[in-house]
Amino acid sequence: MNDTNTEKELDSFRSLLKNKQYAALRGKAQDMNEADLAAVMEQMEDEDMLKMFRLFPKGLAADVFAMLDVESQQYIITSLSDREAGQIIDNLYADDAANLLEEMPANVVKKLLSNARPETRNDINHLLQYPDDSAGSVMTVEFVDLRESMTVKEAIERIRQIGMDSETVNTCYVLNPKRLLLGTVALRYLVINSGDELIGDIMHEDVISCNTNTDQEEVARIFKKYDFEALPVVDNENRMVGIITVDDVMDIMEAEITEDLEKMAAIIPSDTPYLKSSMFDTYKKRIPWLLLLMISATFTGKIITGFEDALSKYIILSAYIPMLMDTGGNSGAQASTEVVRSLSLGQIEFKDMPRIVWKEMRVGLLCGITLSIACFAKCMLLDGTSVMVAITICLTVICAVFIAKIVASCLAITVSKMHLDPAVVASPMLTTIIDAISLLIYFSIATAVLHV
Repeated sequence: MNDTNTEKELDSFRSLLKNKQYAALRGKAQDMNEADLAAVMEQMEDEDMLKMFRLFPKGLAADVFAMLDVESQQYIITSLSDREAGQIIDNLYADDAANLLEEMPANVVKKLLSNARPETRNDINHLLQYPDDSAGSVMTVEFVDLRESMTVKEAIERIRQIGMDSETVNTCYVLNPKRLLLGTVALRYLVINSGDELIGDIMHEDVISCNTNTDQEEVARIFKKYDFEALPVVDNENRMVGIITVDDVMDIMEAEITEDLEKMAAIIPSDTPYLKSSMFDTYKKRIPWLLLLMISATFTGKIITGFEDALSKYIILSAYIPMLMDTGGNSGAQASTEVVRSLSLGQIEFKDMPRIVWKEMRVGLLCGITLSIACFAKCMLLDGTSVMVAITICLTVICAVFIAKIVASCLAITVSKMHLDPAVVASPMLTTIIDAISLLIYFSIATAVLHV
């Protein structure tokens, strides 16, 4: 639904609420897609959103609730009675309920769990024990499990019994009595095979799975590689404990991309949408890195101070400092961004560093020579500098670009090997480091060429 349609639906629902046409509102809501309905509700005032939510049937309420943003979920769940809140939790898939409770204050979590069904509490507690950003923390425990001794007819009957409460029925998982994962059966094979066929005879035994402690970025790479709709999750004893579906992976990818972008911009990552975060929260996200970068930038000032004699004899040198620093910083940012992306996609590893450095050396040399030729023409034709000053600047460009690309790529790979997020180095911190290197190169060459 586009923004125009959302506004139209929003006005329609507001009118129905205002005129107390609750039956018409309920019918209209049931005819809409849950995601579109959630988008409309998020544009409402809190009181109207809650009033509208209370009118929904239980099933629709749970489906729409799972689509709302965290702030709307928290407002609704804390405004409902204990019994109503318990019903919502019971009707959510366990992974959605666990994600909600992770954002709630401890006293609210205790109240919600105490009003949920025992089996719901067990499923949620099971998910909450796993580390953040692991496969176990994002999986759902609702899936269709079969036995290899079942017939196709018995399997279809089991799907009818538990399918509505499962995240997906497109793929069923064959387990032994100890819940060890033996194989998978696609729903289409159950449909096209005879009802007397045994599951053990038609199941696919070469199963790809992940461990509960697998990082969620690795999970996303597995989905991309194998084009899965769902991925089974097993514990350390190979017992199946849940599945991760493609909609979970989309959330993972969005979260990881957002986190990397914020780190690359020197911002502390946050899950709160921009317009819903307070001024002070935004300030707290940005100020630590700004302070660190300001302090680190003093090194460039000290380098310039150390070469005051050169600048006093050739004032023109100071005019090219911003250009040289920007060129070096931009060159390093290009290299680090590509390396960080390749690391994130699993295309390169630490052992590939020699090949990466060799490639960046050649790319850096070609880029540096091309930029220096353009810079030499500018210095001579537009700026009117002396030949020796132009040579100094052009040599600096070549060296700065060459070294910046090597430093940036090596730094990203090294940080990744230390099990830290390489996106951190593709930030203004890298630019500050390369700025200092570019200045050292500049004044060293100027001292050698111009004899200052």
